[in-house]
Amino acid sequence: MRIAIIGGGASGLMAGGFLASQYEVTIFDGNAKIGKKLFITGKGRCNVTNNCSREEFLNNVVNGSKFMMSAINGFDSNSVMEFFEGLGLALKTERGNRVFPASDKSSDVIKALESHAQGCQICLNEKVLAVIKNEDDFTIKTEKQSYNFDRVVIATGGKSYPATGSDGDGYKFAKMLGHEVVAPRPALVPIKIANKFCSQLEGLSLKNVTLKAEVDGKKKEFFGEMLFTKDALTGPIALSLSSYIGKAEKVKLSIDFKPALSDDMLEKRLLRDFEANLNKNISYIIKGLLPTRLVDIFLDRAQIDKTKKVNSITAEERKRIVNLLKAFSFEYAGLYDIIYAIVTSGGVSLKEVNPKTMESKLVKGLYFIGEVLDVDCLTGGFNLQVAFSTAYACAKYLT
Repeated sequence: MRIAIIGGGASGLMAGGFLASQYEVTIFDGNAKIGKKLFITGKGRCNVTNNCSREEFLNNVVNGSKFMMSAINGFDSNSVMEFFEGLGLALKTERGNRVFPASDKSSDVIKALESHAQGCQICLNEKVLAVIKNEDDFTIKTEKQSYNFDRVVIATGGKSYPATGSDGDGYKFAKMLGHEVVAPRPALVPIKIANKFCSQLEGLSLKNVTLKAEVDGKKKEFFGEMLFTKDALTGPIALSLSSYIGKAEKVKLSIDFKPALSDDMLEKRLLRDFEANLNKNISYIIKGLLPTRLVDIFLDRAQIDKTKKVNSITAEERKRIVNLLKAFSFEYAGLYDIIYAIVTSGGVSLKEVNPKTMESKLVKGLYFIGEVLDVDCLTGGFNLQVAFSTAYACAKYLT
């Protein structure tokens, strides 16, 4: 049986290697090298999975957790780690259970997958233009020629980082073959902020804060680290939050600078600080609570002169300080474009794909794996886990 896999990335190479032990497999990729997006993943270190339970994995799936249940049960993070270690790739687990190659080189992950897929014929610099379903097989048209295959696996990725080849072609092929595609949106992407002061904070990093959002009336929050750019919020908690607000019509954003303290605890701390520094400027007190670059912006928002003496601060002003420390709001201005997103939200409708086998419910012999599906997760290795789990399910059940 002849099998075509469109896309030489994480899912395509994984599925191809498993399938090549039984079938004649050809992988098509429009790039000059395989694994181009893998090369830049995790800032060039490639966070291959997250060393967590299956339940925790599913809790980190933003869209498609129910769909992923069968695939993760068949090939979980332990399976991924055993797979790579079996290929001679040493791994290490870091903070947040993130798993990286011990070498910190994404190129070593690509080499391992290339070794795994050595039984496949890999056609590089050969972009697929169309997939046509015939009565008994499929025709694949590329820039160079046409081929016929018994089965086709679409592993083209999403629309993020289009320079790596993820240009949305998989959605085009899916539509050609009668499938519904949920509109692609950016996920794990910086959140744009309209406040003018944002440019003054460019490069400022905050730790142990909680970024909160009211998304169409529903609340979502993440605790950890974030970073200001000239016009956006980024860093782990901002990227995670972005995955939940892409479809929202109304978003309210705020930061809790002191999530470990309740309002009452924070007010008592302020009173202690005030009593010990009665003749100091209020800016001195705020510097003890926030990074220096935030002090003037914070006091301007609180409508308190930064040179005002602590012994002159009123109870009402103190209350404003507490409220702002617990809920400093930002003016939401949308998300960065999908070309800047780490992953794509949206894709081939899960209603039309068998979650056990990854085969299309509409076209026999057609399979979808990886990011082309309408599945996306939070940051931490979970999205690559989706690629590997769906690839394994496809290879196991393809007949």
